[in-house]
Amino acid sequence: MDDSKLSAAALRHPEKRNRPDNPSPRKPKWIRVKAPTSQAYGDVVKMMRSKQMHTVCEEAACPNIGECWQRRHAAFMILGDTCTRACAFCNVKTGRPGLVDPTEPAHVAESVVQMGAKHIVVTSVDRDDLDDGGAMQFVKVIEAVRAASPETTIEVLTPDFRDKAGALEAVVAAKPDVFNHNLETVPRLYPSIRPGARYFQSLSILRDAKRIDPTIFTKSGLMVGLGETKSEILQVMDDLRVADVDFLTIGQYLQPTLKHAAVAEYVTPEQFEDYKTIALAKGFLVVAASPMTRSSYHADRDFEALRAARIEKLGRAAG
Repeated sequence: MDDSKLSAAALRHPEKRNRPDNPSPRKPKWIRVKAPTSQAYGDVVKMMRSKQMHTVCEEAACPNIGECWQRRHAAFMILGDTCTRACAFCNVKTGRPGLVDPTEPAHVAESVVQMGAKHIVVTSVDRDDLDDGGAMQFVKVIEAVRAASPETTIEVLTPDFRDKAGALEAVVAAKPDVFNHNLETVPRLYPSIRPGARYFQSLSILRDAKRIDPTIFTKSGLMVGLGETKSEILQVMDDLRVADVDFLTIGQYLQPTLKHAAVAEYVTPEQFEDYKTIALAKGFLVVAASPMTRSSYHADRDFEALRAARIEKLGRAAG
């Protein structure tokens, strides 16, 4: 890594500055990403800058940003660009966040209208510094988008709110179409990969969201290639089904910088197909599993598949 990249990584992740480098194996041929060059991508960049918006597409260095933005699909990241936690897999900046922007909900709604978005994803950094963990900002964004673009469906990808009383209830009551909270990895790897979170707390968020509103679609995502075993992934699938989660995404972990966790394995496309087959057999309505799958990748298309799958399931039950 050249000096400029090292400097940028140190600024974004000061807590990792003095850690040794963790080189990953060379990427296999099935992981290739084209640089974004389309006019539509450029238009979305300009719009985001003009409204001072953040997206997880940029902050997390998503490899699919060119494809998604060409299709005018973006995952809005609210509550600023600085996270209060320091996960070993995540490229989002770590530090002390600024004040919550009261104009942010309106800016998100304006962006949705300008993009003509049919489906959006709203996520956030962790805000452990806030009394509600940022829950009310999610509510305000949902309300603003509903008012400005009633036909747009809304998916929220929330943090765990770290036991902030009433936070989950407030977000679910705002009626997003999809409630997503990513487990990210298997329980054994939480201390090293997701040290600020707890596996069973995250699992309970998904369970409780469906308990509060049985009609809401719930979703969760996993990364593979961090050193987990197949049996551990299958156990997580079972845990998610017990929590009545509808939609599962599984994608390959890619190392953002040499200071982050190294890739332990590049999972083959055939292995991803195997995971998808197993997950569907376990009862998930929709499963997206491939090397390049990310939680928000093709979220618009997958939401339509999710609705269709539920209608089909209800029809079989009635028959």
